[in-house]
Amino acid sequence: MSADDEATVHGPTDARESGPLRVVLVDDQALVRAGFAMVIDSQPDLTVVGQAGDGAAGLDIVVQDQPDVVLMDVRMPRIDGIEATQRILALADEGTIRPPKIIVLTTFDDDDYALRALRAGASGFLLKDTLPEVLLESIRTVVDGGAVIAPTTTRRLLETRLLPHLGAESRSHSDPQSAASSAGATSARGSAPTQPEGVEPAPSEAGASRLDAADMRRLESLTQRETEVLVLIATGLSNTEIGERLFLAQPTVKTHVGRILMKLEARDRVQAVVFAYEAGLVGPGH
Repeated sequence: MSADDEATVHGPTDARESGPLRVVLVDDQALVRAGFAMVIDSQPDLTVVGQAGDGAAGLDIVVQDQPDVVLMDVRMPRIDGIEATQRILALADEGTIRPPKIIVLTTFDDDDYALRALRAGASGFLLKDTLPEVLLESIRTVVDGGAVIAPTTTRRLLETRLLPHLGAESRSHSDPQSAASSAGATSARGSAPTQPEGVEPAPSEAGASRLDAADMRRLESLTQRETEVLVLIATGLSNTEIGERLFLAQPTVKTHVGRILMKLEARDRVQAVVFAYEAGLVGPGH
């Protein structure tokens, strides 16, 4: 499988009890749903428990069937996939339903869709031409607390949407080996976050932040070590790689990641990555 066929996968943060993963398909094309169902039901650890042809029906099925994962189309009648995602996760926040992981799938490789989906709380954004094995692995990844983004979308999203205020050419964190990103923002406490070993400082203009007052308070709530870990998450490092870089045991890394997500009110690592870039904590790759 070529690099372009693979999805960007950020490492998991939470364990899940054993058992088949329950999946709901929401797409207005019956043939697409049938294809996805065939692929998913071929796996012993996955099962499709419901299907819907629009966002409103999808919302009803999610409430009824309480799935682990929802594969959500974007363009649909009545309620589109972005709004359906927001409504589903709002119900989860209220405690009405168990919070499912939502992967938005679309035919359109559109940055606006991707960014809206991630900000709505989706754990992933994939194109419908994704390879079957990548789709299956993506379902398992998001249930384990990770996040997935189509690689072409990741590159453009970070270069044209999340990094234009940094004033320099950037690379996607979908290639952790080439994304030597950095923490250049100055916190409201007046001191720059300590740089993790091996992470170069960003240019001075990378300190610009697009956070509102509430997000700034969340950022300030992070400890120095948590800020270091957030920077490394944003470069695409797994928990194992973060532990090796900072000389921390895996349980300690998992604790830091969990506290970061809690403090930032981020559902998963991909939202933490978006937060880090918008905060100016991570600068362009070199």
